[in-house]
Amino acid sequence: MAEGEKLIELKFRIYDGTDIAHSTYASSMTVSTLKQKIVAEWPQDKTVTPKSINDLKLIHAGKVLENNKTLADSKITFGDLPVGVITMHVVVQPAIAKNKTEKSQEEMQKLNSCGCVIL
Repeated sequence: MAEGEKLIELKFRIYDGTDIAHSTYASSMTVSTLKQKIVAEWPQDKTVTPKSINDLKLIHAGKVLENNKTLADSKITFGDLPVGVITMHVVVQPAIAKNKTEKSQEEMQKLNSCGCVIL
């Protein structure tokens, strides 16, 4: 960590209200590094578990944070809060297999402009 770098105290709230990975983080840390820590510390007794960082969305102040940005780039508030701990929300959204979401060319040709099947 660079000298004079700002530190941010964060905790991450998951879908059932449990807080995980409560710690102090450097403002230069990337969102993807944070997600790696969350995946590693995810409670094993939960029914919904992320398999990778791509299954997670971090939300702060109503915005989904981008993996390649740092906490400073994401404009996370530094020390302006009276409590000092910032809570981010974590959403688990597993990737959907492409073959389940893509329609075949034949199926697409059967649909008209209103999305109705033409028989």
